[in-house]
Amino acid sequence: MSFPLLTATAALPAFGAIATAAVPAAQRTAAKWLALLVSVATLALAAIQLVRFEPGGDRYQLTESHAWIKDFGVRYELGVDGIGVALIGLTALLIPFIIAAGWHDADPLETNSSRWRPTQGFFALILAVEAMVVLSFEATDVFLFYILFEAMLIPMYFLIGGFGDRAHAQGDEAAATQRSYAAVKFLLYNLVGGLIMLAAVIGLYVVAGSFSLSEIAAARASGSLHMATNTERLLFLGFFFAFAVKAPLWPLHTWLPNAMGEATAPVAVLITAVVDKVGTFAMLRFCLQLFPEASKWATPVIVVLAVISIIYGALLAVGQRDIKRLVAYASISHFGFIIMGIFAMTSQGQSGATLYMINHGISTAALMLVAGFLISRRGSRLISDYGGVQKVAPVLAGTFLIGGLATLSLPGLAPFVSEFLVLVGTFSRYPVAGVIATLGIVLAALYVLVLYQRTMTGPVKAEVQGMPDLKVRELLVVAPLIALLIFLGVYPKPLTDIVNPAVRQTMSDVQKKDPNPVVEAAK
Repeated sequence: MSFPLLTATAALPAFGAIATAAVPAAQRTAAKWLALLVSVATLALAAIQLVRFEPGGDRYQLTESHAWIKDFGVRYELGVDGIGVALIGLTALLIPFIIAAGWHDADPLETNSSRWRPTQGFFALILAVEAMVVLSFEATDVFLFYILFEAMLIPMYFLIGGFGDRAHAQGDEAAATQRSYAAVKFLLYNLVGGLIMLAAVIGLYVVAGSFSLSEIAAARASGSLHMATNTERLLFLGFFFAFAVKAPLWPLHTWLPNAMGEATAPVAVLITAVVDKVGTFAMLRFCLQLFPEASKWATPVIVVLAVISIIYGALLAVGQRDIKRLVAYASISHFGFIIMGIFAMTSQGQSGATLYMINHGISTAALMLVAGFLISRRGSRLISDYGGVQKVAPVLAGTFLIGGLATLSLPGLAPFVSEFLVLVGTFSRYPVAGVIATLGIVLAALYVLVLYQRTMTGPVKAEVQGMPDLKVRELLVVAPLIALLIFLGVYPKPLTDIVNPAVRQTMSDVQKKDPNPVVEAAK
């Protein structure tokens, strides 16, 4: 039997979470280093996946399949395509930076707190989320994916509600109430989506007699499986609703600003750069593959909702006074681009959407983590409480600027390539939507540059006067992300080579071809 690489990549952070939680209460530093080492080892396994994956090979590779619940036809079935292996790489890459950035976020304020274990719990929960997200990118059994899709809500709930920005502020009942509200709202929104998806999962089994993607695809190809039009559309809506909540897509987005605003900066990155990608990934893997005709039927409405998300999120980002909520609304706008690219039903759009998932994760991590370092120094999330930071902390300001420029998709940085492909792919099939979505780029430049101007330039405020610049640990967190943004902005080929074959397969699932370019005859 070959080495179960996919299982190992998910099992390592899962067992690491248990080991981290079991570290004695007084050994907080040991718990941190253990979590960091486990995350680095997981990154190494993800790198091996990338090396062993053959872009021109079978659709699902490194596969594993074992009986799980025989009476219901549920299997422990894993496999990765180009999109899944790239997102596993993104997840494994970001977790070590998230852990390093949150090194002191769960340290108790009390000097005599050896009987409490908040530090161990914080890092154990991060590793637990990583394990579930990685396994969800690998799952090719619909029921297994559903279990993971729902289970990851539990550690995220505790990370938001128990380790928020002011989680250790003694006597601050208002802050605790806001954290609890954000955590409960996150949980309820996603649980409702998950319950609707559960009904669709059961309906799929009744119709197809299987949860396996490969078996359902084979039945479709042989003609032995035929879904009635209305049945396929209802099942599609059940899956898509859950994924649109997770993504999030307007008008199901309102939980995200609260969750990111109240969470610590590393947890905010975990939410939007890692967990939310499961929603957009699932649209490609499950919605388009399982329900191709329904996907085409719903495309016009979904493209409209995506365009609304782009403009709405950008407009609200422009008006924000809170740094973290600004980044949250910017992410809603970016997820609109991703979903628009997926349902443009063109190879450029879907390639761009997949690259956007990866590039958005890196750029948001860079911007939000630097913003977290800034907020920890000043003790405020309000933009108006800053000014002149670049004069006292030039390295912090410079990294903040690069993260912001990546967010607005400046040419030469990674998000530009993906946003350009999404717009080209959309315009070739839905020109009106493509033109309107371009306004999101203009608004992105506005909210990013205004944010930088108000926080980093101008007179130095008295409260900012003694602000220290980035420390070595903080530089080690931010510098690799910025280097990656520049590298992928100049040379995206390593990613496109992995992603494009999977995109072609998805286009084949929905039986769509790229529109022929319109060339006007010479007069």
